[in-house]
Amino acid sequence: MLAGLGYAYQANTYQTQFLPNTYIRDLNVSRLTADEVNQKLNKTYDDLSFTLLVNDQEWQSIKKTEFGLHTDFSEELTQLLDEQNPWSWGGRMVSGKETLDLGEAAFDEKQLDERYAQLEADLTKWNQTLTPTKDATLTRGEDGFSITPEVQGETIDVAKALTAAKEQLLSGNSTLELNEFVEKPSVTADDPALKEELAQITRIATVEATYVINGVSFQIPSELIEDWIIYQEGDVTLDREKVYQYVTQLGADYNTSTNPSNFNSTLRGEVSVPAGSLSWTIAPDSETDALMADILAGEAFTRSPIAQGSANASSPLFGATYIEIDMVNQHMWYYKDGKVMLETDIVTGKPTTLTPAGVFYVWNKARDEVLRGVNDDGSKYASPVDYWLPIDWTGVGIHDSDWQPAYGGELWKTVGSHGCINTPPGVMKELYEMVEVGTPVLVF
Repeated sequence: MLAGLGYAYQANTYQTQFLPNTYIRDLNVSRLTADEVNQKLNKTYDDLSFTLLVNDQEWQSIKKTEFGLHTDFSEELTQLLDEQNPWSWGGRMVSGKETLDLGEAAFDEKQLDERYAQLEADLTKWNQTLTPTKDATLTRGEDGFSITPEVQGETIDVAKALTAAKEQLLSGNSTLELNEFVEKPSVTADDPALKEELAQITRIATVEATYVINGVSFQIPSELIEDWIIYQEGDVTLDREKVYQYVTQLGADYNTSTNPSNFNSTLRGEVSVPAGSLSWTIAPDSETDALMADILAGEAFTRSPIAQGSANASSPLFGATYIEIDMVNQHMWYYKDGKVMLETDIVTGKPTTLTPAGVFYVWNKARDEVLRGVNDDGSKYASPVDYWLPIDWTGVGIHDSDWQPAYGGELWKTVGSHGCINTPPGVMKELYEMVEVGTPVLVF
């Protein structure tokens, strides 16, 4: 009777206490209330830390509760008590230990994210004090481009380290070695793609880029092309602004629309003849694009500039066939293939309507024209001519003039033309029959 009462008394005690030989997470909770177990667990978890190591040395230790680790197990423990059979305490006294499942440790997601954001900031700041890892790359030096080898630094791949830290923490682990996440160079000096990029740059920098302008050829210096090269993130291109400046300077130096031409005259030796209707001008935008494309192809090329005008930029403006008009000597020659085919005295424009000097060309041939214009006094004139060779766009040309009593000498000062080249009628007929449209005319 007394034994029964005693057993019942103990059974009643285990209504609020855990049975003998009961363990929760390696903690002996025998004869403890849910509140007492909760306090012990709280203390255990309060002392838990997650440690980040560098070479097995502590870099930073963080209490797991800072990550939002759940430490209040009151409800879970109460439920476990309710599920045990208090009348089985006698058997449990002599049986082996029984471990109750409290479930996995849980974290407050918001608090976990906030603490990881702080850890990310700490790692990023620490990274700034370390030797950075660098990829091998192409760099420009005094001797041109070369491969600068990779650098194995100490910096941590923060994203990978944070991901691993979270996995370790949620798995119940307590340490993470950061050296496992040291950044490795993704591109080394032996990288085939990097070597090919260097080879491409070398091909471009050393390409034989030849210009032919006005019949003269010259090569763009390699050091100039190398200075134009831009290498960025694996892409090789040229600095368009620099190439444009070069092309613009070519125009300033060679455009026949603005630069005079040197000419070996019959009586006066070498003379400088101003620009005229026979001329060209480099188109800078089109030529810049075309030149860049040729250079970037990396193969030797010869080109002449893309130009606008009445002539092309590759050949000399005039060769061995031309009309020469010497206004100082009031004389005209027609050369064909370097030989004088015809020459004559002429009369050019009077002092108030001087014949313009320049490199012109016969752009048309016409018969029986009436040349019209305005005299110095404002009256209009109309002069019939049998042969007409216009050479510019203002009405100046070469024609017969049966009204002139003589030619050559100083007559231009008193009976000069309105700007045209007055020619003896008989000679003009011969000239007209000899000359083709497009023949250069040098007036000086």
